[in-house]
Amino acid sequence: MIFGFFILFALYFYSMVFIVLGYRNVRFFSSEETKPLTHFSVVIPFRNEAANLPNLLKTLNGLKYPSEMFELIFVNDASEDISEAIISETIEKSRFSIKLIQNKRVSNSPKKDAISEAIKNSNFEWIVTTDADCELPKNWLKVFDAFIQKNNPLMVCGPVIYKSNGSFIENFQQLDGLSLQSVTIGSFGLRNPLLCNGANLAYKKEAFLKVNGFSGNNHIASGDDIFLLEKMKKAFPKRVQFLKSEESIVSTNPQKTWKNVINQRIRWASKTSKQKGLTSKVLGILVFLMNLSVLVFPFFMIFDTENLGFYLLLTAIKIIVDYVVVQQNFSLFGKKSSFWKFLPQTYMYAIIVLVVSLGSLRGNYSWKGRSFKNP
Repeated sequence: MIFGFFILFALYFYSMVFIVLGYRNVRFFSSEETKPLTHFSVVIPFRNEAANLPNLLKTLNGLKYPSEMFELIFVNDASEDISEAIISETIEKSRFSIKLIQNKRVSNSPKKDAISEAIKNSNFEWIVTTDADCELPKNWLKVFDAFIQKNNPLMVCGPVIYKSNGSFIENFQQLDGLSLQSVTIGSFGLRNPLLCNGANLAYKKEAFLKVNGFSGNNHIASGDDIFLLEKMKKAFPKRVQFLKSEESIVSTNPQKTWKNVINQRIRWASKTSKQKGLTSKVLGILVFLMNLSVLVFPFFMIFDTENLGFYLLLTAIKIIVDYVVVQQNFSLFGKKSSFWKFLPQTYMYAIIVLVVSLGSLRGNYSWKGRSFKNP
């Protein structure tokens, strides 16, 4: 068993080393003073987001990009609050083009249906997706345009961070999000993209249509981002890129309760388990086994005192490696975190991973007032 733990931790260590190296391979990008050339259709599905839409609309109104070169397409997904009224009121006094359309459900995935419907109603060549609970930087479209002009991609994935008021639950989600961003950017640097986030994602409409959009995975409720990424990197392996820029960071609201945190992660697990790539599956299993090990080590320390030092060493290695992986993101996202604040998050993360793994076996979860069952 000792040898098995050694092999497991060695594999995890080397995997994280590659993630760190891959992260460093992706260069920082800043927008230059170039003439805007790209036209964008910004797609925003929403359901019962009355509390969040004012902040989103405020940041949309502050975008530093020619108003004639982008449009906003809001897709109402059966909202039961005043979200639609908020959008309608904004349309009347907006300085740029805003469309409000209704979602047409044709699959088991409301969000994929909403995005597909928006693309049918879009006028411009580039589709950019974000979420209604997000806030956008003022140079968001400007830096996308500059990156597109310089690199000629067909899909551009951008960084996302969870806001935090410093509470334990929100700090946990922010650090968890930063770790996911490290894996995302690191995998791009290794030329094998594994993750992206639909809250900050752009792709050319013709590329979306060429890979048949969400066809083939719209029976899975989530995954409007990851499954499309898989299709795009298979069809256009050199033209799927990551925009590593402070000017492109989208911030999103954290969940307020642990129940919602778990449901959200079960939702994420429902899509990652259906990914076709072997690397993502192996990495997922490795992460699960590592976190399970962290939880059982205290019991081994009690009943196997001869190897107490070994268990303590492996636990310390995991914590330090995880901190290094998260810490490399601090310069990009302008965040600070001490090692001592990070330490208790290790065990909370391990507990969440275990609970989510068990919960995902049931195949059921709730999200935004709806219940879903994994196929």
